[in-house]
Amino acid sequence: MLPEKKTNSWVLESAGVDRSLLQSVKKRKMTYFGHVIQKDGECLEKEIIQGTIPGARRRGRPKTDWINNITSWTGLGMRQLVDKALDREAWRKLVHSATNPRLDDG
Repeated sequence: MLPEKKTNSWVLESAGVDRSLLQSVKKRKMTYFGHVIQKDGECLEKEIIQGTIPGARRRGRPKTDWINNITSWTGLGMRQLVDKALDREAWRKLVHSATNPRLDDG
């Protein structure tokens, strides 16, 4: 007698679990961004994330950077993101709204 084969999607569906890798990545990126922006003074992490390191980029298509991801997920500009990140409660609400899509969104 051969064992029954079950697919991962069947197991997840029967357990009532939804895969949410993109949501997890969004949440981690956004919380780390907020953590770095809230640091006092100047630090290398902050300069790298904000893209203020001097120098020329390589040839070819520009790489997708953190700021482009976060601005596209939230619909806010860089200045607005920094202001929100400095207010911890507002940042938490923004992260929650950007990473937890409503059911009517699709």
